[in-house]
Amino acid sequence: MAAAPVVKINGAEKVYPNGTRALSPVDLQIRRGEFLTLLGPSGCGKTTLLNLIAGLIAPSAGTLRWWGGDFVATGGLGRRFGFVFQAPTLMPWARVEANVRLPLDLAGVDRASATRGALAALAQVGLEKFAQHYPRELSGGMQMRVSIARALATAPDLLLMDEPFGALDEFTRQRLDGELAALWAGRGLTVVFVTHSIYEAVFLSTRVAVIGARPGRVIADVPIDEPFPRGDAFRVSTAFARHCQRLSALVAEAGAGTLSDAQA
Repeated sequence: MAAAPVVKINGAEKVYPNGTRALSPVDLQIRRGEFLTLLGPSGCGKTTLLNLIAGLIAPSAGTLRWWGGDFVATGGLGRRFGFVFQAPTLMPWARVEANVRLPLDLAGVDRASATRGALAALAQVGLEKFAQHYPRELSGGMQMRVSIARALATAPDLLLMDEPFGALDEFTRQRLDGELAALWAGRGLTVVFVTHSIYEAVFLSTRVAVIGARPGRVIADVPIDEPFPRGDAFRVSTAFARHCQRLSALVAEAGAGTLSDAQA
């Protein structure tokens, strides 16, 4: 019998108290070990959908199941979350180690074990030598890597990322995309990644869910069936260009409201 999806979404909708309908019924499954990207124009509901997956908000209708159960069953071994926000959201008064250690401290882990966990997470993102620095002493890309290390400190099984590299320059963004892909493969993570960059989605993903204009809904589910690791050669390949062209057309049509579910 096949394992239950990491997350299964059935008919999830979200209407905010002010009447804004952010999501129309969404059906989506997130499978173990995949890198799923939610791609679409700004304001289409990608972050709302990610927040539903994270359990930060509740659906107005429909259901979500995590590892085959309710949200209260998450947090245990094999069912842990990590969340990386758009901005690093680091404590400026605390050193890097303390920032990464924060979720372990909040979980009541003893200081020695928490420190070891924080340093191990920093090593995974190549920042172990910067543990005693303050965030202001780091570049924007390094601060984001600290944020990723903080999410990794609790050894998550599912990593949720909300446009983490959107504010960075293209050079730094491409480098961090490569590091993230290597981390995903090396750790065997399941990742749900939000972006509005078609190029980033193609480079990182095993699968891309294209989200239509508000109210958001999945209007296309596109596999990126290219081998890993993917490097600079992939970015200039005909396969990369082909995937980008397809996703670009889907996003453009979805943003204009001209794509039907049947077309997708």
